[in-house]
Amino acid sequence: MKHISKTNYAVLYILLLLFSPFAIAVNPDAAEVISELGLQESPTPISEHPGWQPRRVIACLPSWISQQAPDYEKRLRETATGVELIIDHSDNMVLDQDILAGADAVIGLCTLPTMENASENLLWLHNYSVGMDRCAGLSEDQVRGRIFTNNKRLSGPAIAEHSIAMLMSIARGLPAYHKSQAERQWDRSSARDVRFGELHGKTLLVAGLGGIGTEIAWRAHGLGMRVIATRNSSREGPDFVEYVGLADELNTLAKEAHVVVNALPLTEKTTGIFDAKFFGAIKPGAIFLSVGRGRSTITADLIAALESGRLYGAGLDVTDPEPLPAESPLWAMDNVIITPHVSSAGGDSMRRTTIIAVENLRRYLAGEKLLNVVDMRAGY
Repeated sequence: MKHISKTNYAVLYILLLLFSPFAIAVNPDAAEVISELGLQESPTPISEHPGWQPRRVIACLPSWISQQAPDYEKRLRETATGVELIIDHSDNMVLDQDILAGADAVIGLCTLPTMENASENLLWLHNYSVGMDRCAGLSEDQVRGRIFTNNKRLSGPAIAEHSIAMLMSIARGLPAYHKSQAERQWDRSSARDVRFGELHGKTLLVAGLGGIGTEIAWRAHGLGMRVIATRNSSREGPDFVEYVGLADELNTLAKEAHVVVNALPLTEKTTGIFDAKFFGAIKPGAIFLSVGRGRSTITADLIAALESGRLYGAGLDVTDPEPLPAESPLWAMDNVIITPHVSSAGGDSMRRTTIIAVENLRRYLAGEKLLNVVDMRAGY
C-alpha cells in the first residue's frame, strides 16, 4: 500500500468526521492529533460499562503543566459540564482518600498510592505519562472493572527528535567539540576520532515498534537509513520499515544493526532485556540509544560494552537507577550522552497531552469510545 503522508491522512480523517452520518463532536485540534498519530479508540463505548455514571472527576494540574498549557484548566472546566470537577494543584499528583472520595474519574498519574486511596466508584483513570510502571503491581481487584488510558504516541515526535539528535551528535563527535567550546579552545584534533561514518545506508534497529518507535523509524528512514524493528504483537509495520521481527528476534537482528534504539515499555519480559548477551550479539562498533525505560538495560553490562569498545557510543535519556548516581562511570565517558529523562519535553508534547486529556474527558462524559486504552496485563 502506498504510504499516505501524515498531512493528507489528517485532512482525510477530518473530512470523514465532518461528512459521516456517525460523526462525533471531536474538537478539530483533537481530530488532527488522532489522525496524525493514529490514536486508537476502545472497541466499545464507555457508556456500555455497567459502572458508568459520571458524577465526580478529579483532574491533576501541577504548576509545570499550568505553565506550559495556561488554558488547560479553562478547557477542562468548559468540558466538564454536568459533573463535579475538582482541580488538584499539588505537584506530586498523588491523591489522598479525601479528594478521591466518590470520584469515578481521575486525570493525572497512575500510581500505587492513588489507586490504594481510590474508592470503589473509580471507573476511569487517564495517565499523563506513556509508561504505566508507576502502578505496576496493582492487584487483580484494583484493575478489574476499571478502564485505564494513557499518553501513548503523544510524546512520540518529541522523543523521536531527541533520539535522532543524540544519534547524530554521537556519530559526528559533537560532545568533544562542545567541551572544547566550553574551554574556549579551537581544537581540531577531535576530528580524528570521528569514525562512525555517515548515517545514510546504515541499519537502525528499533526495539519496540510502537508509537515512539514508529516515529523514530520514520525519521531514520528519511535520513536514508535502512530500518528494521521488533514488536511484541505482530510482524506488521509501516512501509518504511524493511523488516519487523517478533520480540524474540532482538539479539538476532542486533547483529545487523549499526544503531539500536530501545523504545520498549517496561514489563516483566522487557526488564533487563539489554544485557551482556545482547551486547555480545550486537554489531561491533554500534551505537545504543535508550529512550524507553532504564530498567530494561543492565547498566553494568552496558558499561562493560562501552569500556571494551564493543559499542561506539550510547545516548541515554533513561538509566537504571534514576537519577544516575554521581559515581557512575557513564558520566565521564566521552562517547556517552546523558539527558535526565526529558526526551518528551517541549510545548508540542504538552499541547497534545492536554488536547487528548480533554478529548478523553469529553468522550467519557458523553459515553463514547475512549482513546489510548491500556491493556494493564500487558503493561501498555
